[in-house]
Amino acid sequence: MKLHGKRALITGAARGIGLAFAEAYTREGARVAIADINIDRARQAAQGLDGGMAVEMDVTRQDSIEGAVAEVERELGGIDILVNNAALFDAAPIVEITRESFDRLFAVNVAGVFFTTQAVAKGMIARGQGGKIINMASQAGRRGEALVAVYCATKAAVISFTQSAGLDLIKHRINVNAIAPGVVEGEHWDGVDALFARYENRPLGEKKRIVGDSVPYGRMGTAEDLVPMAIFLASSDSDYVVSQTYGVDGGNWMA
Repeated sequence: MKLHGKRALITGAARGIGLAFAEAYTREGARVAIADINIDRARQAAQGLDGGMAVEMDVTRQDSIEGAVAEVERELGGIDILVNNAALFDAAPIVEITRESFDRLFAVNVAGVFFTTQAVAKGMIARGQGGKIINMASQAGRRGEALVAVYCATKAAVISFTQSAGLDLIKHRINVNAIAPGVVEGEHWDGVDALFARYENRPLGEKKRIVGDSVPYGRMGTAEDLVPMAIFLASSDSDYVVSQTYGVDGGNWMA
C-alpha cells in the first residue's frame, strides 16, 4: 500500500472526485478526513471509509479553515496529504457576469486553495516530516473559453499558485503539484450542461454529448480516471516532482 500510515485531508470530498480520492487513499492505507461545507453528507461519506472522519469546512471563511485543520490534526495526529478539491463553476457571457459570481468563484477556487494550503503547510512545517499538497486545476486553466471566463481565470490562478507554492515549500520537503482534469462525468455536469443550453440555445444534454464526443480518447473522463495520478502525487513516488500540473484529460490539452 503506497499510503500506509499517512493522514489525508480532502476538501469538497463528500461526493464526486473528492470522494473517489478518499476511497482510493483509504484502500492505499491512509486515514482520510472528508472536509465539506455539507457536514451531513460528509459524515455519510466518511462512514464508508475505514478510519475515516468528517469535518465541516467552508473554504471561504478563515475561521472555518483553521478550525477544521486543527480538528483533523487533533483527531489524526497530523496531516501528511492535502487535496484542495473544493470548487465552484459558473458560466455567462462577459457582459452578463456579475461581481457576485466573480467574487464567489475566486473566494472558493483561489482564496480557498491558498488559505487551506497555508493552514496545512504550517502544521507540516512544524512537524518537520514534509508532506504532499495536491491542487485540483483544470484544462480550463490552460486556455480561455468564451462563456467560462471567470472559472478559467480561477483555474489559471491555481496553476500559477501551484508553481509558486511548490517552489517555496519544497525546502521543507513539502511537494505541491496539481491535477488538471478535462471534462469529467458526474452530477455537476447537469448544472454545467444547463448553463450551456441556456447561453448556446441548445436542448438539455446536447452540450454534454458534444463535449464527450470531442475528447480524443473518445469519452468524458470519470473520477476513477484521475485516481492513479492522485495516488502518485500523494506517495513517495513523486518526491522529486515539484510545482507541476498534470493533465489527465483524454488528450484534450497537450502540454
